[in-house]
Amino acid sequence: MLGQTVEDFSLPSTGGVTFQLSSARGRTLVLYFYPKDNTPGCTAEGADFRDRYEAFRAAGCEVLGVSRDSIRSHENFKAKMGFPFALLSDQDEVLCNRFGVIKMKNMYGKQVRGIERSTFVIDDTGVLLQEWRGVKVPGHVEEVLRFVQAR
Repeated sequence: MLGQTVEDFSLPSTGGVTFQLSSARGRTLVLYFYPKDNTPGCTAEGADFRDRYEAFRAAGCEVLGVSRDSIRSHENFKAKMGFPFALLSDQDEVLCNRFGVIKMKNMYGKQVRGIERSTFVIDDTGVLLQEWRGVKVPGHVEEVLRFVQAR
């Protein structure tokens, strides 16, 4: 997918709106997929994006979080954490499947299907510029920020 145009999509977003990729043309997007609202790793990752949000904006980027959680769950998570960016709900896994982030994972000794923590940068024309898969939270947001600032 790197170097290719990302097919248009729309998903329910926090704030009672529907996000559509084509309406974001002209802005670089950081799209981060995370497993579940209000879990330790996802909370830490979201907080890192929140704490560096103004630096992303200064670099001409918008940040969007995506998981399979409901909009209601997203609204609560966003309010609790003070996220200044939208969270998108992909309950039908359409976008998760398009980006290939659904994986079998071990959780407490059992195999479960879930989102592999992943981040993607889509440029202002809709082309996928960079991807990080199997993300470990510490230091990740700084790495993404360095990438977008270097563009």
